[in-house]
Amino acid sequence: MSLPLFPSAWMTDEHRMLQDSVARFFRQRWVPRAAEWREAGMMGRDTWAEAGANGLLCTAMPEAYGGGGGDFGHEAVLLLEQAKANLSGFGGGLHSAIVAPYILHHGSEAQKARWLPRMATGELIGAIAMTEPGTGSDLQSVRTSARRDGDHYLLSGQKVFITNGQNANLVIVVCRTRSEDKGAKGISLLVVEVENADGSLVEGYRRGRNLDKIGMKAQDTSELFFDEVRVPLDNLLGGEQGIEGQGFVQLMQELPQERLIIAVSAVGAIERALAETLAYTKQRKAFGQPVWEFQNTRFKLAEVQSQLLAARALVDACLEAHLKGELDAARAALAKAWTTDLASTVMDECLQLFGGYGYMMEYPIAELYADARVARIYGGTNEIMKELASRFM
Repeated sequence: MSLPLFPSAWMTDEHRMLQDSVARFFRQRWVPRAAEWREAGMMGRDTWAEAGANGLLCTAMPEAYGGGGGDFGHEAVLLLEQAKANLSGFGGGLHSAIVAPYILHHGSEAQKARWLPRMATGELIGAIAMTEPGTGSDLQSVRTSARRDGDHYLLSGQKVFITNGQNANLVIVVCRTRSEDKGAKGISLLVVEVENADGSLVEGYRRGRNLDKIGMKAQDTSELFFDEVRVPLDNLLGGEQGIEGQGFVQLMQELPQERLIIAVSAVGAIERALAETLAYTKQRKAFGQPVWEFQNTRFKLAEVQSQLLAARALVDACLEAHLKGELDAARAALAKAWTTDLASTVMDECLQLFGGYGYMMEYPIAELYADARVARIYGGTNEIMKELASRFM
């Protein structure tokens, strides 16, 4: 067992109670099904309904909209415990702490009342479609377009690497509503209900293949295609007035939380990796003694312990700032970049101490290693994070 982490100042008794119940739920209900979901390439919709029934969705959304009435700390607890349970396939963090806040902060009263309660139950599963082939982190270059046609937009374009893509039936699409405006000015966010009442897909919408990834095997990540999909004008995220062209500003306001989410998950994964490696090295024998008895092993894991303490302290500080409304884009970007770089390094060091068994997928360290790599890419590549932060120096 590693040294206990310092108590997180942002955690209340309510957060700690949630932490205990969520850890127990994951351990008893979902961890036994993890291999099934990896084989299927996704978690079924039944798991989303189960998550909703157990209060795991939209915990920070107001009770008036069906949410848990908590704060971002409640979402952070879920993310930490999910990472420690090695359940990377569940896209609940994106659904609850990324998609739902866009609607809460930028939607009209009618939009919030229409979508948020059904997101809290898991009836609606959220995704956000930003990335396009050839654009990557460059959101100002999106080509997906929405042109007006009476009281609807006709939405056309292609998106890729979309988390929850196979399951999602509510997709926020980053698109260009004003073709005459270049760069950020013409970008808007459209909320698209991609299924009809009978569960069939709306005309013009198509899910591509569930992408075959190096890691995160149980998480559905997809290509999405829009061919003149009819979207009501009322689905524009532009406040009560429904003003176009606010999408880029809305994205910049919400991305710090997304990057903090990634950092929180990285810390949880590091904690699990250390626990797994300590347990393994203390029982595995080589040359007549436990691997733990070799000085190199102890030194390596002492270094990981110090790195975990530092990473948790950084993320805790960012969480405290965020809960006060004080987390800026630069600090969120640096926290995301540093913790995810560190997670990749730690997973590599820990896997090495397992020897050949570390390369076998039946050992959790192998999945942790494979899953960690993409965190340096999604949410904005770490190179972009450093570029963003440097502008404030």
